[in-house]
Amino acid sequence: MTSAPARPVDLYPTRGAEEVLIGRKDPVVWSEPGTPGPFWARELEEYDRDGFVTVDELVTPAEVDELRAELDRLVTDPALRSDERAIVEPRSQEIRSVFEVHRISEVFARLARDPRIAGRARQILGSDVYVHQSRINVKPGFGASGFYWHSDFETWHAEDGLPRMRTVSVSIALTPNHTTNGSLMIMPGSHRTFLGCAGETPRDNYKQSLRMQDAGTPSHEALTTFADACGIRHFTGPAGSATWFDCNALHGSGDNITPYPRSNVFLVFNSVENLPEPPFAAPVRRPSFVAARPGDRS
Repeated sequence: MTSAPARPVDLYPTRGAEEVLIGRKDPVVWSEPGTPGPFWARELEEYDRDGFVTVDELVTPAEVDELRAELDRLVTDPALRSDERAIVEPRSQEIRSVFEVHRISEVFARLARDPRIAGRARQILGSDVYVHQSRINVKPGFGASGFYWHSDFETWHAEDGLPRMRTVSVSIALTPNHTTNGSLMIMPGSHRTFLGCAGETPRDNYKQSLRMQDAGTPSHEALTTFADACGIRHFTGPAGSATWFDCNALHGSGDNITPYPRSNVFLVFNSVENLPEPPFAAPVRRPSFVAARPGDRS
């Protein structure tokens, strides 16, 4: 009789009775120094130090126009509105996010494959990569909700089974990002410490968390400790600019009560050497449109 393979050791326990702080056990930049790629060495050093790096013009103005037109097409498509991949604002009932855009749109699929994008992900993660998650985030003016402070890795580890911190995200601005219209905020250096949150994960938690996060939310006391130690950076820039950030960086964004919309495309790349295990702190995996795995339908 053969025994089942041993489950990997959980290096980052979370969703227990109390919050825990655990020093990072993984590299931030996984590739060897001098590995060729789109990033300059100084940019990788900045990413390693702070947990993020910005690129002033990752895509050209003409490409922004094409991406923005595709975003507008998707969020106004009546058929997509009833699809589970479309997340609707609780107050305005406007579309807030559309997931799996690299599968439902050839325009966004090309973006995910682009060497300027995928090449940077490979350079950070030191391996080939696949798209763990993709989405467009739409923050129309006059009241679009923000995203509360969180570490993506905490959720991806607890609910998707990613064992190691070998995942990177890029947020590409498709409209100008101002400090006033709900731009991204990150705590520099927070990626060096894992914050394991308190509380169990409800079954099918994603149905609630994609609209308003609850499970996996840090306490006010923990956030104050991190903010006092790390500070908070706002990311602003014109359409076409981008922010690459580590999976464990604490980040969030405020509501947009200005007249000026903020729309971004968000791509998450995971290393092919960091394949998902069963969830570490959830009853079941999240569906593939939220957390893809190699071999999922194309």
